[in-house]
Amino acid sequence: MKILVTGGAGYIGSITTAELIAAGHQVIVLDNLYQGHAAAVPPEATFVQADLADREAVEQVFEQHPHIDGIMHFASYTLVGESMQEPLRYLRDNLVNAANLLEAAVTNGVRRFILSSTANLFDDPTTMPIEPDDRIVPGSPYGESKFFIERMLHWFDRIYGVKSICLRYFNACGDTPGRGEDHDPETHLIPLVLQVALGQRPHITIFGDDYPTRDGTCVRDYVHVVDLARAHILAMENLDRIGSRKFNLGNGNGYSVKEVIEMARKVTGHPIPHVVGPRRPGDPATLVASSNTIRQELGWQPRYPDLESIMRSAWEWHSSHPHGYKS
Repeated sequence: MKILVTGGAGYIGSITTAELIAAGHQVIVLDNLYQGHAAAVPPEATFVQADLADREAVEQVFEQHPHIDGIMHFASYTLVGESMQEPLRYLRDNLVNAANLLEAAVTNGVRRFILSSTANLFDDPTTMPIEPDDRIVPGSPYGESKFFIERMLHWFDRIYGVKSICLRYFNACGDTPGRGEDHDPETHLIPLVLQVALGQRPHITIFGDDYPTRDGTCVRDYVHVVDLARAHILAMENLDRIGSRKFNLGNGNGYSVKEVIEMARKVTGHPIPHVVGPRRPGDPATLVASSNTIRQELGWQPRYPDLESIMRSAWEWHSSHPHGYKS
């Protein structure tokens, strides 16, 4: 298949692009490099530097690369905390950019769409692990923007026949030998912990240790980026068969902040000092996904089912790329 990957120079997008190419697909990467890295784009992919906010540029991608079979949409503003400070960047720009992409897709006859969605839709779950049909209560303007796009896809299916699968994944993590997590600023726990092991930070801060969990720190579901990539590929390859769906993606195993830090100590051999700070507003005590539906319907099985395998893959990349793609 010929797949357009937006945000394909980013963390998850670039690794998914590499997995798509390994599976025999042709890939066109569209990225404005605001958060992505040109060095992360596999050389076998066709790279187009363009912004989804530019409708003419988006249309030109489809004109210059006809017969696209499907779209994987990763490009987005993604920082939950930033979305609380700059809500319009998320509520307006994420939605408008997706609308520009979908408009061009419909105009050019593309009817397959995979959305990189988020667990931030579930700020007040009724079950744990969280099922994909649990009630939607976005935890931030970022989560709200993804919900808006999911609703847009619902109507594009009814009106234009665009089939879509929305993948709501939990804590993406881990790396491959050639591609890894390189954000500025970095906000994710595992790379932050590994920065302490690399001597780039004096300590890691735990935001609250008085939660109703087994050790008082927040519990999250960590899913390896390669497993996320494989889920996107399975979704695209089976979209015609199963139709529009929504799936949650996680390992189904929650690990606390303290457990993540302890695993990093084991893997790196570094003491990794920590300090305890106040809780962050809006942090739920526990978020764990139920991925039973995608396992049953698409046969998805994580290759990295435990925290140690995830941490070792991350440490391999970060220790060989201590300054990210600039190393």
